[in-house]
Amino acid sequence: MLTIVPTPIGNLSDITLRALEALKQADIIVCEDTRQTQKLLQHYEITKPLLSYHDHSSVGKVVGKRVALVSDGGMPLVSDPGFQVVHAALAEELPLEVLPGPSAVTMALVLSGLPTDSFSFFGFLSNKGHKRKNELTALVEREETLIFFESPFRIEKTLCAMREVFGDREAAVARELTKKFEEVLRGNLSELIRDMTQNPRKGEMVVLVSGKNRKSVLLKRKPE
Repeated sequence: MLTIVPTPIGNLSDITLRALEALKQADIIVCEDTRQTQKLLQHYEITKPLLSYHDHSSVGKVVGKRVALVSDGGMPLVSDPGFQVVHAALAEELPLEVLPGPSAVTMALVLSGLPTDSFSFFGFLSNKGHKRKNELTALVEREETLIFFESPFRIEKTLCAMREVFGDREAAVARELTKKFEEVLRGNLSELIRDMTQNPRKGEMVVLVSGKNRKSVLLKRKPE
């Protein structure tokens, strides 16, 4: 049995009772980063063997056991390399179970204030400028809310590229979700660029951009 176990994206209290039970019952826990997973297990006094996974990891090491697959935070496989483990398990016709749990994507969407009736998630954009611009250009005609992950080291360049390609659309940046310094910035892309330039932020970030021809839904900022 392979059980996909979502884990907290920040606050360690955001884990389900069912997820904790799955971790306790597992023979082995396959994880993205053993150091990160160990923090969670120690918090809940769970002691289990850990095996780190990579895109080319062999699931043969864990066949025949009750295995829990976790990521560093949120739902495994979403912008994380656990797909190969699941694919190998399915190839071996092992039973697969997926538990519900935390997701930075849906949490950021609801917090953003942007339309939630339809949305698409695109993970991380390319770190190469020309390729990133091409990726964004392919999304210009999309009318749903667009969601991306981004690093604090590239956030300004990404927002600038979005403004160049999309125009000055409404957008939001949600960072450090469920953590002590959780923050959501809302406004036009030009306003978010100004905020990030004047006061650089750190931490994991989710960027959300309004779709094409969407009417304005965010409150206008007062002049500073």
